[in-house]
Amino acid sequence: MKIENDRNIIRELAQRYAEISALPIQEEKRRLWRKLNGLSPERPMVTIDQICWSEIEDDSLTLRCTDAECRAHEQGFRRALYQWKNFPVDMVIEPFIRVNKAIYNSGFGLDAIDEAIKHEESSDIASHRYTNQIKSLEDVEKIHEPIISHDLTETKRRVEIADWLFGDIMEIREEGYERDISIWDPLSQIMSVEGILYAIIDQPDMMHTLAKKMSDGFQSMISQLETQGLLCHHQTLVHCTGAFTDELPADGFDASKPRAKDVWTWGQAQMFSTISPSMFEEYEIAYCIPIYERFGLVYYGCCDPLDRKMDEVKKIPNLRKISMSPWANQERGAEEIGKSYVFSRKPNPAYLATECFDEEIIKKEFSETLEACKKNSCPVEFILKDISTIYHQPDRLKKWADIAMKAVCG
Repeated sequence: MKIENDRNIIRELAQRYAEISALPIQEEKRRLWRKLNGLSPERPMVTIDQICWSEIEDDSLTLRCTDAECRAHEQGFRRALYQWKNFPVDMVIEPFIRVNKAIYNSGFGLDAIDEAIKHEESSDIASHRYTNQIKSLEDVEKIHEPIISHDLTETKRRVEIADWLFGDIMEIREEGYERDISIWDPLSQIMSVEGILYAIIDQPDMMHTLAKKMSDGFQSMISQLETQGLLCHHQTLVHCTGAFTDELPADGFDASKPRAKDVWTWGQAQMFSTISPSMFEEYEIAYCIPIYERFGLVYYGCCDPLDRKMDEVKKIPNLRKISMSPWANQERGAEEIGKSYVFSRKPNPAYLATECFDEEIIKKEFSETLEACKKNSCPVEFILKDISTIYHQPDRLKKWADIAMKAVCG
């Protein structure tokens, strides 16, 4: 009885979602993303992602299902519908729903040992202090290649449940693994950021051995995903930004066995923000190039300022988008990027977190980015992400979105 009631709740949401997905504006947004990603944009594009949903109190977001699996579907629908209504910017609502395949990853052999502090218990945001578990070459041996496995029975069950819930309303697609490439971010949870930075100076041989093991592990992981047909395809987003492109998948694509060269990947080494360009190339770029060579297109960077490391970043094969974080020098970054890549600007989310919401400083930030990109003919996008807090004022997201669309649409 309860599950039948859950089904009724989800079907109502799915119907509304399907109606939105059929609007002509969806294909227009896809077209605009393809133009940007093809380096011939008609205008800058905008996305909002990684939202602090715990601070948005709205009845339309209240979950009413009782079954855990139904609640997960319900939450996905409710959040998408809320965002579409209040701050859609250039989001695309697809005419299908993805159901994750039951893919399991054994990991690299060590789990984080940490202490976490939350400012608010309801928030997903926390500060962490990690214990360094790799202090010698013997400790490096604890790292091993990940093993990828797939539970076909569980995947079938998930799809059958989704089909029963809303399969007659929307197409259901099995979703494979989206693989980002980050050697150092996961290691930061095993060694701590301080542990890594000190070890690069004090124990370079050990760190090269560690980087090689991690790089080999990623290569093995990708090969396993390809062999088992577990990579994703038809990506909507790549690292919080539109992934639509006319260049993927590659020739010879088989939907039952997607290859790395059929899809986007993304990567970063955020803790290397303060190291020299030569060390960045030595410990990051050199070990990642063989991995990136396998993928169709690459998005590189996150919160790390890359404006002083562009010579090294440009060595990445199949590179298409480069992150320009709030800590990057935009003028320098735009000069380096030019027409060759997408200038992927990350507006500062801290402007939504202050006690007094200052619209003028947000307008100024857009103006500075657009001026630098116009001067250097850069294709540009704006991605508001890492939104830890909005000071419990959801209307700030709508205000930011309105400012953004006025700035990019003229």
